[in-house]
Amino acid sequence: MTKTRCPWSEKDDLYRAYHDLEWGTPLHDDRKLFELLNLEGAQAGLSWHTVLQKRENYRKAFDDWDPVKIARYRQSRQEKLLADPGIIRNRLKVGAVISNAKAFLAIQKEFGSFDAYIWQFVGHKPIVNYPKTMADVAAKTPESDAMSKDLKKRGFKFVGSTICYSFMQATGMVDDHLVSCWRKH
Repeated sequence: MTKTRCPWSEKDDLYRAYHDLEWGTPLHDDRKLFELLNLEGAQAGLSWHTVLQKRENYRKAFDDWDPVKIARYRQSRQEKLLADPGIIRNRLKVGAVISNAKAFLAIQKEFGSFDAYIWQFVGHKPIVNYPKTMADVAAKTPESDAMSKDLKKRGFKFVGSTICYSFMQATGMVDDHLVSCWRKH
């Protein structure tokens, strides 16, 4: 029996696995939240498929997304990252991961966890939408606007409202699976 999926996920096995196993599943692990926020930022101007293809390389390059280690990166480490063909070699995006690690650690200290902080933007429970077509799926919302504004105020980079909304979808803060998708049921 064939599963009906959100149309964007039918490109290939990588997309299907991401859709079936991760996208839209509520996530409460700080390190994984940090990873996805930075990967969403890396996607800016590119396709999510490109980022997914490089995901394992990112994990290796950025010490398995350990924010304590990343926050200590110096210029020499940044230059090494910019020479790594396994990641997106954009100076601003690589620098953003380092500044995001510092801001992430400050949030953990203030709120006890990044999870406690980030989920407040949806009242600590997923927003469930019922889109019938991809045209019904928003690119940003008042919640993603608020998240973006607050993250920027705290020193995060590459966290515009559209990136934040994609992050919210990826981490299950928002369920935008189409009503016809098997994951909606």
